[in-house]
Amino acid sequence: MLVIVCVLVADGRVSAQSRVIRFPADGARNVNPDTHLVLTFPATPMLGRSGQIRIYDAEDNKLVDTLDLSIPPGPTTGAAGPTAPYTQTPYEYTTAHPTNADTRPGTPSGGATPTSHDYQLTIIGGFTDGFHFYPVIVHGNVATISPHQNLLQYNKTYYVQIDPGVLTAADGSFGSVRGTSGWKFTTKRRPPPANATRVVVASDGSGDFNTVQGAMDFVPDRSTSRITVFIRNGSYEEIVYFRNKSHVTIVGEDRDKVVVSYANNEVFNPHPSNISTNEWPGTFPSRRAAFMADNSSDIHLVNLTIKTTARGQAEGLLLTGERNILSHVTVVGSGDALQVNGPTFITDSLIVGDGDTILGRGPAFFNRTELQSTSVFMWIRNTSANHGNVFLDCTFKKRGAGVTELARAPMNNGRAYPYAEAVLINAKLDGISPVGWGAMGGETANMHYWEYNSVNLNDGKPVDVSQRKPESKQLTREHDAETIANYSNPAYVLGWTPSMAPIILAAPVAVFSEKSITISVKIAAVPEATFQWLNDGAPIRGATSATLTVTDAKQSDGRRYSVKVTNASGSTTSVAVVATK
Repeated sequence: MLVIVCVLVADGRVSAQSRVIRFPADGARNVNPDTHLVLTFPATPMLGRSGQIRIYDAEDNKLVDTLDLSIPPGPTTGAAGPTAPYTQTPYEYTTAHPTNADTRPGTPSGGATPTSHDYQLTIIGGFTDGFHFYPVIVHGNVATISPHQNLLQYNKTYYVQIDPGVLTAADGSFGSVRGTSGWKFTTKRRPPPANATRVVVASDGSGDFNTVQGAMDFVPDRSTSRITVFIRNGSYEEIVYFRNKSHVTIVGEDRDKVVVSYANNEVFNPHPSNISTNEWPGTFPSRRAAFMADNSSDIHLVNLTIKTTARGQAEGLLLTGERNILSHVTVVGSGDALQVNGPTFITDSLIVGDGDTILGRGPAFFNRTELQSTSVFMWIRNTSANHGNVFLDCTFKKRGAGVTELARAPMNNGRAYPYAEAVLINAKLDGISPVGWGAMGGETANMHYWEYNSVNLNDGKPVDVSQRKPESKQLTREHDAETIANYSNPAYVLGWTPSMAPIILAAPVAVFSEKSITISVKIAAVPEATFQWLNDGAPIRGATSATLTVTDAKQSDGRRYSVKVTNASGSTTSVAVVATK
């Protein structure tokens, strides 16, 4: 992050204790227009409940954006219970607040009623109602200001003003940013080329975009060629919503160090009052997740963490579309942590939530994925038109004390789900009640609550299924071999064969021992990939696994080892590592 230390003026007086670090730095150039404005204080600042933050075009002094702190971010109590964001907010949501004239509500989607003007609004993704959002978020001594979406432009110089009382330093010395030159920066001359096949997101401004949303806004709708959005390590606190995108690979630099998060839930950004579910074809009334892909197909999410930091009905990730893939992804939510509507393949991932950790209408195929929940793991609502949730070689772990069930399908506002399907094959279970399955409402004859070869996570022994609900079924190799084979095949469940060209998640790493060197590589690929290790570009006979062991390496022979990874969708070759002791 390009930063400088500067002194801000409080009521005309300069204080050594009022030094803050500004991002973008005062006078910075080549700033991405999707930047947040970040102030780092010597100590934790206090966020006020009045005053404005304004951004002006320096060329003509035209007001471009206003954030009014007298307007609360959004509701925090409702039918779904209170939110619990870790963001600092001083508001009491008990009275109406004036309209924010500087936000522009979009066209309501799928019968949605316009969002109340009593709260902050910003348009995200360009296709939905305004989202409630936090204009300023404080964590520790860092205050992050989020301008309204897509108001700043390329090749412009802007200056920022902050009224007294918006942010107050602990010693009372920070007052305001005033005038036309107190905080000034210039944006990049132009965006990446329109035909770019790869763009980079970096929160420190070193990439093509500062935010994931900025990159997704750049991606053209319904692209027929694949575009890669590479996200560098960092924390990306933003609501991500995009619609009508296709053939996009969103890949993080490091799964644990790329975190996209927001304190969003059903109370903060509720469903429209006249729609209880998001089943309207081609529409997306639900706005409660941290990360939402609507009506989007062939989206690959790889090697990152997505989470909501609020409780309640609060998905980390909500996917609606066709032929989408998650690989090496961590999703953290609360009630309904992951919602999937449309054929989705999930592999080598982790899903963490509270009750109904997985919600959706399917079909979804989970492969080598771990699920953690404080309560029932899923509420699947598929109809007879498609399969539901299928789990192959997956792990189910109860979070906290006690036991829970794998799935439930109760009546919902008088509606039953008679074709609900949840099939477990070779599952490892921990903390599941002896009955296994939860409430089932309505007709159950066509429900598929099936298991094959479930074992205990702690000892690998077969689970005692003698008390399983009578509506459920234990599959056996003797009587159900064809069914087991079918449900082990993603194409059978999804109606589509998942495919994703290999992606190298971590470059080869050499580990040295006294007599050998072991080199390993980490990849994501659907279907599974083959490996061919190379020595100075030449294939090494028999070196066809993810790990290469070199037993004849000299002290410093300088040999360079790389690996070519291939599957039916493509191939890629890693950077070389010099394996010397």
